[in-house]
Amino acid sequence: MLAFLVQRISQAILVMFVISVISFTIQDGLGDPLQQLVGMSVSEEERDALREEMGLNDPMITQYFRFAGNALQGDLGVSYFYGEPTMDVILRHLPATLELVIAASLMIIFLSVPIGVYAAIRPKAWLAKFFMGVSTVGISIPVFLTAIVLIQLFSIGVQVTAFPADTGWGQWLNEFFSTEGGMPSYGRGDDLAHLFGTWESNFFSQTGWAHILLPAVSLASIMLPLFIRLIRAEMMEVLQSDYIRFAQAKGIAPARINFLHALKNTMLPVITVGGVQIGIMVAYTILTETVFQWPGVGLMFLEAITRSDIPLIVAYLMVVGLIFVITNTLVDLIYGLVNPTVKLTGKKA
Repeated sequence: MLAFLVQRISQAILVMFVISVISFTIQDGLGDPLQQLVGMSVSEEERDALREEMGLNDPMITQYFRFAGNALQGDLGVSYFYGEPTMDVILRHLPATLELVIAASLMIIFLSVPIGVYAAIRPKAWLAKFFMGVSTVGISIPVFLTAIVLIQLFSIGVQVTAFPADTGWGQWLNEFFSTEGGMPSYGRGDDLAHLFGTWESNFFSQTGWAHILLPAVSLASIMLPLFIRLIRAEMMEVLQSDYIRFAQAKGIAPARINFLHALKNTMLPVITVGGVQIGIMVAYTILTETVFQWPGVGLMFLEAITRSDIPLIVAYLMVVGLIFVITNTLVDLIYGLVNPTVKLTGKKA
């Protein structure tokens, strides 16, 4: 375990070094920061003095080491727009994004596992074929289109009279889809619970759940079809293994074989892919947060680009990169705990 942690920390440091170099290069390539800090009335002499004071005339290698040293201390600059440290701005927006990712991840876990297992156990059943067909369509639909459709159906409402009104369920469906002002589709709401003093949470109030539901469904729609198909494929492969056939020959109950022996080995590659995909979802929140005006780091990043807020853009890239590194390390640890026959160094016991 110690050797693995040392190895992973070394890899994480290397990855973060590469990310820092890329971020610094982007920072240098986005233009002159003085254009964002001073107005047109500032003379050229004053500009040169500010450039010297900010160290912009120093060699690039000197500027990078100064940037890296400040980053190690948690100092990623001051936002041009907010006029405060970029880390304070990010930490203020990060809880909204994390809660959105957590809600979407829970939906993915609790839907993809039973659906994928069912589709693997009964591949010829009409319900399994239906799920696989829907997952194929779901992979092809971009997240922003899913978000717009959800808003139209459950927030704005549509005039639907296609269902037979002379039946109870038909009348209910017509009224459900035709109702205006249903689910909220903008922001996080006002009635939010406060945790740890400043963390505003959507998970502890009815209004919060109402606001997070549609964005979470929209975000989950990106990965849910992928996980359903992945779990189904892995489960079907495991069910053809020799040890599963041996267990069947011994007369072990099918439920025990499917949900204890087969499912456990099915989840090993799913954990690996899932950890990476959950990290990717942090980046995917940009589109979801834009459509729903969800005040997370994704929407903050787009606004920073619009305002040419270079320090905030660079800080976002560094923080997202750090999240990826931490997520991948945790996934490797969980992988080793789920399957003790696999050593954390990657060799079989």
